[in-house]
Amino acid sequence: MSAPAWPAAVMFAALAPVTPVVCAADYLSVDAARAAIFPQADAFEEIALALDPAQRAALLARAGPQPVHGVIRVFRATRAGVLLGHVFIDEVIGRQSLIGYALGIDAQGAIGELAIMAYRESHGGEIRNAAWRAQFAHRNDLAQLEFRKDIKNISGATLSCEHVTQGVRWLLALWQTAFSAHAGTPAARG
Repeated sequence: MSAPAWPAAVMFAALAPVTPVVCAADYLSVDAARAAIFPQADAFEEIALALDPAQRAALLARAGPQPVHGVIRVFRATRAGVLLGHVFIDEVIGRQSLIGYALGIDAQGAIGELAIMAYRESHGGEIRNAAWRAQFAHRNDLAQLEFRKDIKNISGATLSCEHVTQGVRWLLALWQTAFSAHAGTPAARG
């Protein structure tokens, strides 16, 4: 009895490299993220930041090690001309792709809402869960944002959790450097 003949396509498929399945999803636009973070705001104004060399050095020293970031955008949120806080739009690398997220920091420097705007990894989408994101709320000190100590990991989403935590540290350090009353001359223009 001879071995069964396999079609060539089946043989080549078995030899082909396995490519990860990526579940790319965009959940929130910039406008929707801003409205979710500061629903009471009646105006959002984009700010161009210009940090001087001393501010850049302070930011790097405060934030600690960072993953690769995409473009960071900053918006001032106001209601009837009164500052409510700032919305930061950022991207950090997950395992292979950028994770888009938005972070609200109120006028006193406390973290508010963290919203996942886009997730393009095959695993770890659980960082969108409200319970995980709520760990960041009301923190205003970088010492309160240590991965695996203050911010818990999610099994199967370690890099996503770690990198978003590092990104949030960067944004809080940026707020402290550019917007805090004791940071010196404001770096925000516009």
